[in-house]
Amino acid sequence: MTLGDHLQLSETQEYRLVRALQVALAVILGYGLVTLQFELAVNAGLPLAVTFLPALLRREYSYTMDAGLVLLITVAVFLHAFGSLGFYVWFSWYDEITHTVSAFLVAGIGYAVLTALEKHSSEIELTSNLRGVFILVFVLAFSVIWEVFEFGAVWVSQVLGTTSPVQVFGIDDIVTDMVFNVIGGVLVAVWGTGYFEDFVPFIRRRLR
Repeated sequence: MTLGDHLQLSETQEYRLVRALQVALAVILGYGLVTLQFELAVNAGLPLAVTFLPALLRREYSYTMDAGLVLLITVAVFLHAFGSLGFYVWFSWYDEITHTVSAFLVAGIGYAVLTALEKHSSEIELTSNLRGVFILVFVLAFSVIWEVFEFGAVWVSQVLGTTSPVQVFGIDDIVTDMVFNVIGGVLVAVWGTGYFEDFVPFIRRRLR
């Protein structure tokens, strides 16, 4: 089951939705550049670049990613860029949604890597419970790296006298982010691994 399956979208409709979100990201990027809001341009430009990774993998490795996974990646990065318009400040719950969706994607990638390693090596074999623990540890480790990156970006921006593309709202916000990152990881461990099964054979081929 993929995001498109749950929304009862055909593959064509999923790709059309991806294109629509890419156009929206390009509009936000253009708005950021025209209004000289470079932090907004960065927050839209990088996510827009990420949405082209599936096309890059198809061109470089002849790997066609499942349309549902492409849609999930695009939705995750779009929510971040869209929030940069002000939704992170206006609505505290918006940050919780983006962290949950992003953590779902990160946890899924961790699951795909682990499964590929298991299939690649006979020396690696985990129980379903240990896989769940790995997914949670993986997403928590990535969360720590992300929070350190945010602190670093804010510090560098203060030193340079520029506006940071990311914001830090304090310890309470970090703890809340961690909680919803864990929720995203739990969703993958309990229910969402099927979203990423299509990605496993591709990673395994890269291990050879």
